[in-house]
Amino acid sequence: MNPNNSQTLTANGQDLASSSNQTPGEDASAVLKPSTLVRNLKPPKPENAITIAVSARVLFNMEKEQQSYEQQGMKEYIKYQGEHETQPFSPGPAFSFVKALEAVNTRLRELYPESEELFDVVVMTNNQEYIDQRLINNINHHQLRFCMIEGNHTYHTNLYLSADPVKVRKALKEGIAAATMFTPEKITEVSETQLHVTFDGDGVLFSDESERIFNKEGLDKFLENEKTHENKPLGHGPLKGFLEALGKLQKKFYGKGQRMDCPIQTYLVTARDEGISGIRAKNTLQSWGLEIDKTYFLAGAPKGPTLEKIRPHIFFDDKMSHVEGAAKMGIVACHVPYGEANSESHKKGINDKETSPLPKVA
Repeated sequence: MNPNNSQTLTANGQDLASSSNQTPGEDASAVLKPSTLVRNLKPPKPENAITIAVSARVLFNMEKEQQSYEQQGMKEYIKYQGEHETQPFSPGPAFSFVKALEAVNTRLRELYPESEELFDVVVMTNNQEYIDQRLINNINHHQLRFCMIEGNHTYHTNLYLSADPVKVRKALKEGIAAATMFTPEKITEVSETQLHVTFDGDGVLFSDESERIFNKEGLDKFLENEKTHENKPLGHGPLKGFLEALGKLQKKFYGKGQRMDCPIQTYLVTARDEGISGIRAKNTLQSWGLEIDKTYFLAGAPKGPTLEKIRPHIFFDDKMSHVEGAAKMGIVACHVPYGEANSESHKKGINDKETSPLPKVA
């Protein structure tokens, strides 16, 4: 976040690595202690930290609370939250991802006690009228930073996750890696000690330049183009910078001889094949100096079964059809509304899908 454009309220001086191991919803009888946000504690330096901004609605399951606000108004919302002030929220779709970031931070601190190169998770809300005590209690319970933003403020972060596709589109237009997070009916269990992040290729890590040729001129022209430009790197996609940030932390583990035991694992799951189109993808990553731990070239096959095998904490794709397929497998999937296929001319169709019953908006 840009400190000139937002008010940052810090729960405490510790970060995720010091939070409780108990997650909301693990114990129905759990009770949170009332607390207040402590202001003006200095956040990690932006040039060192990898800042992950998540909306409260994707970190916690706040569906009932949101319905109360939308259907009954602020007065009833405040009343409901007050009656449940010490009750923990159950986990939202981003919660396992955040816990995995915490696990990585713990390992980094063991190896580099003085380093500030850590994940910094910031919980965000645009509810300027009322910041309820229940949300504050949950944020403090998990040692998270809290940022209250206004509607037109710029996001200054390495990754922004929200349930609001309008805000995500705005962030992408401003050059910020962002995605709309969805949640399946039942979320697949994931690793508690290793972070698994899965990316689509075109329209996510790469630009959609080749995808546009495929959509307009067909497979043969697409393959011809990829062969002609085999050694020309593809343009940058919206999440290329986030992969770079992950790679930077991976190298810190490699430097301590922990390549085989690295707690960050990255995956590329792409509709490209292993032939001509796959070669260009590999060459592009190599030209960027980036590594992917495992690449799956599916040649147009459904991505769901592969994602079920990987069990990622988070999966990014620019096509809603793949997001829906992932959700059916219990995968937390994020839509990246980037490129021509997600342009204003296609906006109505995309938005219709983003509010469909499956997958459900977090």
